[in-house]
Amino acid sequence: MKILFLCTGNACRSQMAEGWARALAKPAAVIRSAGIIAHGLNPRAVQVMSEVGIDIGAHHSKVITLEAIDAVDLVVTVCGHADEHCPVTPAGVEKVHWPLTDPARAEGLASDIEAVFRASRDDIRDRVRALLIRYDCLNPSDNDSFLAKR
Repeated sequence: MKILFLCTGNACRSQMAEGWARALAKPAAVIRSAGIIAHGLNPRAVQVMSEVGIDIGAHHSKVITLEAIDAVDLVVTVCGHADEHCPVTPAGVEKVHWPLTDPARAEGLASDIEAVFRASRDDIRDRVRALLIRYDCLNPSDNDSFLAKR
C-alpha cells in the first residue's frame, strides 16, 4: 500500500500523519506527504511528535506533483484547501478527505497553542490507525506496544 497525505503547506498536519503512519504501518507500506505549496516544517509539530517518540525533524516540505499522485494507491487530504485544490487523481487512486483544523492557527499563550497541537496530534493518530486498519496496513507486531507507551 502506498499512501500520500496532502495538506496546504506540508508543514504540520500532513507531516504528523506521515510520522504516525510510518510508525504504525506494516514495513512494506510506502508513506509520503506533500503540500499544494511548501511552507517549511512547523517546529511545534516536530516538538509534539517528539513527545510521543516519533521524530519528524528530518522531514521537509514537499510540493505535490502529478507523478507523486500517480505513484500511490491512496491520497488523504487533511484540510479543505488541499481537498479543493488536489490534482485530479487517476482512476486507480482512491481519495479520502479528513477536514482537520489547522493547529498552526491557534492563538494564545504558548501552553494553549501546544495543547492544540497535542490534540491535533492525537486526533491524527486515531485517524491514521483507523485508516491503516481499514486498508490492512496496520503493523500488528508493533502497534499495541507502541500505542501503550503513549
